[in-house]
Amino acid sequence: MTVNEAKFLCKKIMQAGEVPLLVGHFGVGKTDIARQIAAENGRKIVILVLSQMEPGDLIGLPARGEDRTTFLRPDWWPEDGNYLIVLDEINRAHRSIRNAIMQLLIDKRIHNHVLPDGVWIMATMNPPDEEYDQADLITDPAFISRFFVLHVNPTVDEWKEWAQINGVEPKVIDFVASYPEFLYTSSPLSLRVELRPSPRSWYKLSNVLRLLSKDEIDKYGYILASAIVGAEAAKAFVEFKKSEYVPMPRKILLEGLEASYKDDVDRSNSLVVRLIDYFSKLSDEEIELLSAHISRVAQNLDKLASILPRDSFYALVRFIVDRANQDENSSQFFERLLERLSNLDNTKTVLRDL
Repeated sequence: MTVNEAKFLCKKIMQAGEVPLLVGHFGVGKTDIARQIAAENGRKIVILVLSQMEPGDLIGLPARGEDRTTFLRPDWWPEDGNYLIVLDEINRAHRSIRNAIMQLLIDKRIHNHVLPDGVWIMATMNPPDEEYDQADLITDPAFISRFFVLHVNPTVDEWKEWAQINGVEPKVIDFVASYPEFLYTSSPLSLRVELRPSPRSWYKLSNVLRLLSKDEIDKYGYILASAIVGAEAAKAFVEFKKSEYVPMPRKILLEGLEASYKDDVDRSNSLVVRLIDYFSKLSDEEIELLSAHISRVAQNLDKLASILPRDSFYALVRFIVDRANQDENSSQFFERLLERLSNLDNTKTVLRDL
């Protein structure tokens, strides 16, 4: 997303009491976004560069009381609720630091220190790949699920505006405007951990959505939902909100699909993605159910050829062929399904072309 999109969503997320996590390559302006949000909302900002901190810097040092040990308040601790705390470079923080952060994210406290009401928290990190020094790869879904994960890349126009405000040489600005491919190296952003829906993530999404207008939900709904429940669930959620409900895969396979999707590429792609995802995660119970009605399943799949665009139907059949050829527990089911599909007119033609 762009810098302006990231700023808007970060503010809404924090107003809802949740925590955004900006992911982007170095130099794209993640910390500047935090500073701008703080300045525009009259908040004091505390930037904790976690890669340079020891546990004592974060949680405070222990001190002996009359009958117990307490922890002294760290010098960065907010005095009131009018603060924005930035957890910078969490990808380079030691595991002990991240463990302390979890208490801050969950309970808004560290040991005996409780954050004042109203304090905003956001985090930043680089994508975990070979370009960056990682203290420990963040692959824990429980940790990531505490955040709305927003991938940010500035546009050239956004950078030009920032550069002019910050006194960048006009010659440099003109060069980047003329050769935008040199603004930064565009590498894929990936957390190496799949964002998945959970009861907690739907609750967090609801907290933010109630602060958005209908137009804002139409504009940012998918981006926001995919940042907390993952792309697949976000796609289904947005389509549901638009009254473009895609039936459950099991219902399609056992009862068929009547609506035509030929003129709606997005819905067709969503349907195929849901079917493929369903097939890729079949439990033993689901395989047993589908196997008991395998002829009906094959016929309903074959009928999709007249409902879906040609390319979408091809992608679905190709997936079934690939799964039938794999050495997995479910491959026997896909072999049987493929055998029946090969005797049906529509799929027979597709298999001949594959």
